[in-house]
Amino acid sequence: MVSALRCIYRHAEADQLIRPSNNPATKVAKPRRLPSTRHALTFEQIKEIGRVASTTGNDRELDALIIRLHIETACRTGGALALNIDDLNVEDCLVRLREKGETERWQPVSPLLMSRLVDHVNTRGGAQATKQVLRYRNGRPVGRRRYDYLVKRIREQLPWAARLQISAHWLRHTTLTFVEREFGYAVARAYAGHSEPTNIDGATYTYVRASLPEVAEALTAVSGQPHPLAREPRHLPSP
Repeated sequence: MVSALRCIYRHAEADQLIRPSNNPATKVAKPRRLPSTRHALTFEQIKEIGRVASTTGNDRELDALIIRLHIETACRTGGALALNIDDLNVEDCLVRLREKGETERWQPVSPLLMSRLVDHVNTRGGAQATKQVLRYRNGRPVGRRRYDYLVKRIREQLPWAARLQISAHWLRHTTLTFVEREFGYAVARAYAGHSEPTNIDGATYTYVRASLPEVAEALTAVSGQPHPLAREPRHLPSP
């Protein structure tokens, strides 16, 4: 709220409606942001979410696809909604994700998910209906209201989900935590799309950035399916 009010008053300054010295928003201290309460869910909780999505509601196929897309790619909601037909690399099983901060990356998905994405597009109007991948049966593109409906249903069906205020972003936390524990921090950063190092990471991260094959290897563990780009287990050659 404080940030929103500051933004309004900055526009007022820019429009010369008030003087900078008369801006009351600059005198209001911005409260420190509390740590996020989100954390990785258990495998059983993920299964329960998938069960609710795929067995309830007025479009079970769509909701099951949304959940699987988020679990495999750890994408944000905006990335899933921005996904269009041209972002599907069927041969290499990659999807192009465009997310906040104008970031863009190719993310591995399982052959099963790719086939379901393609079938979803073809059975719901193809390229003539819309370029967006996620769509309703009549070809209309999906928006954030579908997520609201899905999350509301999950919370109604699962009391623990209501207590935690589960949203799609919890799936991102879960997948990235699993990847970090099994494959390390560098792979988790690449999987999340946080590809550029920060001052906190230090110089070492420049040398240990994860490659796309490593992300594909992690995806294989997440999805339980082989990926064409996943690297074979290898060791550094002995001298």
